[in-house]
Amino acid sequence: MKWRVNARHDVLKGCTPKRCALHTEYPVTCGTVDSLAMTDTYNNCSLWVALACTALCLSGCANPGNGGDFNTAGIPAERLHEIETMQLAEHSLSEPVSVEQAARNVIDPAVTEKETAESIELELAQVRAHALANNLDLKVELVNPSIAEESVTEEEAVFEPLLFGSIQADRTDRPSAVLDVSGQHSRLLSYDAGVSIPLRAGGTITVDFPFSKSDDGTVDDLSYEQRAKIINPVYETGLKFSISQPLLRDAGVRTNTHPIRVAQHLKGVADARTKLEAIRILANVDRAYWLLFAARRQLQVSQEQYELALQQLEQARRRVAAGAAPEIEIMRAESGVARRLEAIIIADTEVRRRERALKRMMNRDDLPVNSPTSLYMKTEPNPIGLKLDAEALADFAVENRMEMLELELRLAIDSSTIDFERNGALPLFVLDYSYSVNGLGSSFNEAFRDLTDGSFADYSVGLRAEIPVGNQAAKSRVRRALLERLQRLATRDQRRLAIRQEVYDAIDRLEQNWQRILAARQEVILAGRTYEAEKRQFEVGLRTSTEVLEAAARIAGAQSREIHALAAYEISQIDIAYACGTLLGQEGVIWQPTRLD
Repeated sequence: MKWRVNARHDVLKGCTPKRCALHTEYPVTCGTVDSLAMTDTYNNCSLWVALACTALCLSGCANPGNGGDFNTAGIPAERLHEIETMQLAEHSLSEPVSVEQAARNVIDPAVTEKETAESIELELAQVRAHALANNLDLKVELVNPSIAEESVTEEEAVFEPLLFGSIQADRTDRPSAVLDVSGQHSRLLSYDAGVSIPLRAGGTITVDFPFSKSDDGTVDDLSYEQRAKIINPVYETGLKFSISQPLLRDAGVRTNTHPIRVAQHLKGVADARTKLEAIRILANVDRAYWLLFAARRQLQVSQEQYELALQQLEQARRRVAAGAAPEIEIMRAESGVARRLEAIIIADTEVRRRERALKRMMNRDDLPVNSPTSLYMKTEPNPIGLKLDAEALADFAVENRMEMLELELRLAIDSSTIDFERNGALPLFVLDYSYSVNGLGSSFNEAFRDLTDGSFADYSVGLRAEIPVGNQAAKSRVRRALLERLQRLATRDQRRLAIRQEVYDAIDRLEQNWQRILAARQEVILAGRTYEAEKRQFEVGLRTSTEVLEAAARIAGAQSREIHALAAYEISQIDIAYACGTLLGQEGVIWQPTRLD
């Protein structure tokens, strides 16, 4: 920004001339001048000093250098560079105890179950509905399409008409070298208003209406006959139309709408990514449901094993009391009880972890992550043998996956970019044309009448050209756009193969888990028969408590494998649907972006 100060320095009678420290070539009056002049030299000097100080201050603010702490966040340096330590014992709610001290206490098996008074049953459809309504990760993703939509609106607004206007007042008071002329005194008040319309073809149409009033004070020094021949003050009006249109570079609707087209494609990319993220989040919710199902069933198996170990302990005590077994059988049974207790503790912790994960995904106000409410799965697994057509599902996945749609949109952007860069490599030829009608008079009415008559009109036609020598930068941009498209095409083929592999792998895992379910079910039946046989052998003194408990442990192992196979089978179905870009279920999901009201 440039500042210009015009001041009039006159010497008045009876005033002592002084010299301005900044403008020593002008004498300064101590009297009063009119409204557009400086009152005295001190005011003039103060203005220049104030402007200089302001410039120095702005320069200092723009370049702080090393002269102080400009951390606007107010974060201490120690917090950024010092790593704090923590003593967990200081945060304990009870007095810390050692392992030796804790081992002396008898653990109540009922405490390990950690059953709470509050519990709810959830179906898979309910969990998915809560996640759709409340999941924070999904809420974050739903904002992205709205942001992309605003980018499209921003690019389209480039072609909105622009109204402009200006007003300027000028006053000139200059001394004259002619002895009979007191000086050059003039005043000018000018206005301008109009509209500028950008064209999608690349040009710009401008229509403006300038008018002004000028008053020449030197006319007063002329004779009466001379003043009669001069219009003073002068009122001028005009109506001007102009157009500037590129002919090669920057010309054409496709070239100038390239940013809009790119923004629209990027909005499609944002929608595709949001849909993909919504599918991923809901698939994770389904997986979390079945993982919690498996953890609860595992806890149930561990509790059943604990009950079997207690029964074995009671039976061993009875046999020892009857003299039918040595006392070591009691110690063997007690050892088995202790082992089962550890399994319950581990399984219970896993349940609470899985519950916490599902509560976070649902994000219900009445179920915070630290809520003691227990979650129970109402939906049971329903494994059925399936023979899926891998090729048909792979073809469907390639057509339906959002990653492939995103690549197609990216390829469309690349195609538009190539055309845009090729246009940018052309020479610049711009055709300029303007036509204006002028009016002049001693009043605005007279000037407007002169304007409407159309007696005074002028026009101009021009052609501007810019031809870069070598033009290597533009050529490099074209080649880069072509290479990026080739890279994207290779990426599309790579992504297509990856999607097909993902579908094949998911189908193989489904078949594997189906076979695991069958094998585990058979193992449970056989392990149960073995356990019953071992119990009968123990009752007649042919087996020890350790052998009976090992047989019971084999039942637990088989049951655990069946539980995890059931959960894995359900998750495999989710993986197949996810690989195809869909979700399991009977009803679809329609998402809407988050918008400002």
